[in-house]
Order: sequence, then structure tokens, then C-alpha cells
Amino acid sequence: MEILRYVAFSTDPKGGNPAGVVLDATGADDATMLATAAEVGYSETAFVVPSGDGALDVRYFSPLAEVSFCGHATIATAVAHAERHGTGRLRLRTAAGPVTVTTDRAADGTLVATLVSVAPRTAPVEEADLAELLAILGWSAGDLDPALPPRVAFAGAWHPVIAAASRDRLADLDYDMAALGALMARKDWTTIDLVWRESPTVFHARDPFPPGGVVEDPATGAAAAAFGGYLRELGLVPVPATLTIHQGVDMGRPSTITVTVPAEADTGIGVTGAAVRL
Repeated sequence: MEILRYVAFSTDPKGGNPAGVVLDATGADDATMLATAAEVGYSETAFVVPSGDGALDVRYFSPLAEVSFCGHATIATAVAHAERHGTGRLRLRTAAGPVTVTTDRAADGTLVATLVSVAPRTAPVEEADLAELLAILGWSAGDLDPALPPRVAFAGAWHPVIAAASRDRLADLDYDMAALGALMARKDWTTIDLVWRESPTVFHARDPFPPGGVVEDPATGAAAAAFGGYLRELGLVPVPATLTIHQGVDMGRPSTITVTVPAEADTGIGVTGAAVRL
């Protein structure tokens, strides 16, 4: 297999979130894909199998396990495909459902991709789970923003959304990785989406990712899509809306994610970002 390496949600190779991309993984079995992802060592590697109907079957592996959907690896895959085959619209079949991705060139020549997620939804966080999660993070109930209530949000994978009341609280991240990983395994959570609201349409995020063997993800497109659905379902932004999410800043890999939230309920959330080859 030819393994490509890209960084997504940044035009600077020193920022964003690195992803492995295999544009043709035909014939590779699960063990091979998992071993390849572990060797690459990024939070996710995408494995693509072209099909006869023009769609692409895509699977995502962290170094430790398969993940149903990954946003940054999808953006990286679309840009890698555009560099080989030209810009346009791709139809992806993922374990989470069908996802479309459109690529185009920005005015400066940078390739940019926009994915449209599966229909998002949210669910309550059980009180005992929230208490356990906050204890592992070292947060208290007083550290939370009451205007953005805790929920578990989905747009291809499940992510608890926990909003900090201050930027300082978000910046001070120190948690027990083994304990958080155990909780997330029990609840089938992919990352924890910790957010802080700077303005009505600008947010900052940090995403612990113990299930993938990663302390923190510098850009999480799947969580950004889930968060857009969360905001719409709870009526926390006027829709349609275009949001900016800054992630990775606290770990020295700044990323910029643009989230488009349509007004219509049950429609997919758009996630846009640049990607460059490493």
C-alpha cells in the first residue's frame, strides 16, 4: 500500500492534525489496516477502497482500534484524492453512513475540502457519568458554562460536549488517561469535546482521545460536526449558521475548522478545512 501523510485543518505542516491516507487499500484485511495505522502513528489513518459505482468505501483506524468516522482523515483523504484526480464531489461509504465531500481550490491555490456529515443527534449525559467524567478531568460543576449544557452528540461518532465557563479552565487540561479511556470504552465515546465560547459564532475546543491512544487531538472534524448538530438541536445558535472552531492551540498545533449548520432539522453538518501534504 502507498501511505500518504497529510495535515488537515491547517495550511501549515506544523499545525493541524496529521492523518495517514491510503487511496487504494484493496485487499487489505483488518489486521493489516490496524498494523499500518499503528506504524503510521497518527491519531487516524483512512483506508480507501474504490468501488465500481464511483463511490469510495472508507475505513478509519487509530493506532489502537477502528473508528466509525473521522473528520480530519476525511478532509485529508479528499485533498489527497483531488491532487491525484482533480477537484469535485466524492461519495464516501463509511461505517457511520454515507458522507459527501467536495474539494475546491482557494484563491491562493490551497486545496480545501468540505464534508457533509450523517444526520446528527444528541442524548442526555447520565448524571453519574457526568460526575465521573468531571472527576477524571479535575473539573467541578462550577467550571461549566450553564449556557451550553452537557450532552452527548453524534454526527458519525459519539462525543460528550462539555463547555468550560472560561478560557483558563479549557487551557488547564490534565487528566487520568487510563481512567478516561475506561469510561469512554464503557460508553462508546470517541473523544471528549471540551469547548469554550468566545463569541456567538467562535469557539475553542480540546479533544482528549484515549481510545485512540492519543492524549489530545489537535483537530477533530467528527466532534466539530457533532457540536454543530448539538447547537442546532438545543437552539443555541440562530440557523443557518457558520461557526469557527479553533483547536490545537494549547498543544502547539493550531487548527481552524469551519462548521456550517443548515436550518433544516435532521440534515448533515458541513465541516470545512484545508489540508497539505507532509
